[in-house]
Amino acid sequence: MAVSGSQQITHLLLAWGQGDHTALEALMPLVYDELRKVAARHLRGQRQGHTLQTTALVNEAYLRLIDASQVQWQNRAHFFAVAAHLMRRILVDFARTRNYQKRGGGAQPVSLDEAMIVAPERGADLLALDEALTRLQALNARQAQVVELRYFGGLSEDETSEALEISVRTVRRDWNFARVWLHRELTGREVNDA
Repeated sequence: MAVSGSQQITHLLLAWGQGDHTALEALMPLVYDELRKVAARHLRGQRQGHTLQTTALVNEAYLRLIDASQVQWQNRAHFFAVAAHLMRRILVDFARTRNYQKRGGGAQPVSLDEAMIVAPERGADLLALDEALTRLQALNARQAQVVELRYFGGLSEDETSEALEISVRTVRRDWNFARVWLHRELTGREVNDA
């Protein structure tokens, strides 16, 4: 019987978690394209010309995943959930550093003409979303995880259900509630269902 791609990934993750470094080498070609898709979703909302590009974000996440060797990998969905979380943290850290620099940290003097050509930033949006997700995490950790897996990780309802070990119906309910709650937090307005 042939082993599916998902089963092969799970097998390699388990072997890697048990210290088999050759499993990581075999795993990366299998997950690289999917990691690029996750990274592209993360970068989609960023300003054009963002310093971090898809490949750089995947590479940074890869380096952090290698350091996560103590993680007890469960399956493919768990791996991509962790990868999505790492990418979100990388982008948030990048946005915070950028905002720090915008506020004068390590500032270099520039002329008024040079200051006028600065591109608009989207990092503030990412920081606001991160802060809202942190507040949601305090209120309902599972709903925050559902958002992270669905929105940032790009997992389907079934994959999210598998990763969190809850029903698809619960995923759907949590996703709908969290989206409305986040919209209200980010805009200060209630969502009106027509």
